[in-house]
Amino acid sequence: MRYDLIVIGNSPSGHYGALTAAKLHKRVALIDDRRDAMLGDNLSPTVPFKMLREASLLLTGFRHRAVFPELFERRDQITSSQFRSLSDEILKQEATSTADELKTHGVESISGSARFVNQHEVEVTHGSQEVRRLTSDRFLIAVGSKPTRPSWIPFDGQTIVDTDELQKLGQIPRSIIVVGGGVRGLEHAMMFAVLGADVGVVDMKTRLLEMCDREMSSHLLQSAQSLGIQFHLGREAVGIGRINAQQAAVRLEDGQRLLTNVVLFASGRTGQTESLNLCAAGLTPDEHGRLWCNEHFQTWVKHIYGVGEVVGFPTLARLAIEQGRAAINHAFGLPFVSTQQVLYGVFTIPELAMIGPTEERLRHEQIHYDVGRANFSESSRGHVASGSDGLLKLLFARDSLQLLAVHCLGESATELIQVGQTVMSLGGTIEYFRDSLFDAPTLSQCYRVAANDVLNQRQENRATRVRTKRPRKSMRTRDALSTSANSVAQ
Repeated sequence: MRYDLIVIGNSPSGHYGALTAAKLHKRVALIDDRRDAMLGDNLSPTVPFKMLREASLLLTGFRHRAVFPELFERRDQITSSQFRSLSDEILKQEATSTADELKTHGVESISGSARFVNQHEVEVTHGSQEVRRLTSDRFLIAVGSKPTRPSWIPFDGQTIVDTDELQKLGQIPRSIIVVGGGVRGLEHAMMFAVLGADVGVVDMKTRLLEMCDREMSSHLLQSAQSLGIQFHLGREAVGIGRINAQQAAVRLEDGQRLLTNVVLFASGRTGQTESLNLCAAGLTPDEHGRLWCNEHFQTWVKHIYGVGEVVGFPTLARLAIEQGRAAINHAFGLPFVSTQQVLYGVFTIPELAMIGPTEERLRHEQIHYDVGRANFSESSRGHVASGSDGLLKLLFARDSLQLLAVHCLGESATELIQVGQTVMSLGGTIEYFRDSLFDAPTLSQCYRVAANDVLNQRQENRATRVRTKRPRKSMRTRDALSTSANSVAQ
């Protein structure tokens, strides 16, 4: 059967790529080997992290712990079956919504594993059923990635696990050491800390999330420590081993030995391309299973595109969606205007989001800027949502007052930051936040607070300069005084 486009993989980039093509009235097939498992009674063992995170927040009552502390205090009574049942239900609702959207736009969803037969044909195998062959002049590979599993680590699926195996554990671990302080490592570490586990994080770097603003990463570290997480930064894990059925150990380079119930290795990702038979299509992935692509997301086989985690950093759903749309527009010869600013969102607890440069980058580029800050505690909504420890930070050009960047840490940060993204895309200035009306009680009020913060600073600085500036007499005044003094003397 022939299609205008075949999408392999239902990651966010593949999903939106398929929808983009369907809206162009193209015949589209999307092949996904996880579809039946996600929609059926027995869900996929690999539950997306955001579903697990949401389940942990709901079960523990973390968001409303200031109002209902007794629920949060009973978090150690949560069972793995409760946790898994709720996360599976959230996943099932999400999968159903995704499938309905594809069906509404005429995308044919095909369950099974795909492998290339040649550059224009794939075969799809679904269980023990017959193999189907599909042909197309365009392909979009969006299979995502899986955890890297170094050969020196004795993974056993019980005490030493990767991020996929972690979701299959029979019970919530009472203690866990996360090896890897990147985005996924921190997300998992903070989720299990909320569930009441004793958590430690080991990472070779001395600072968390180096791509983020230093002030915000420092606040994130404080938030993680307030949850009881112990950090071993700037230290390398040189040995990981199982002690018994309930205990494992991590040995650091300085000889220290950390004992725990579970070791989670969360450092590195590998593209899920090994089963695609890419050599039949004339493609060769790198040692990490990733595909090389140009600025249009074309591989060196021009009608085959790659998007999302299979093409490497940054592994962000928002950017992957942008890649999917860009690839499809190019594949069908249509123009595409890329988003000027990339929004980064990290689903730690609390969330961390940013758009635009950091303070460190602005200083390096010698750009003069001002900073406006607002604590969530300055919003009544922040208190209701137990988000009083949140922080919104705005960076403005000193001369033009144009908004340069937004950094946010706190409840719903990945949503709140989109207000700033809109203003930035329109070239807006600080006056927009000062003059706009924000409904109350909402966290978006923090934008006005931050804008007033920087405007008040500027006004105080101007007043200070006026008070400290010595008045200087003009040459004309000095000459007049000199003439007057001479007349008096005569």
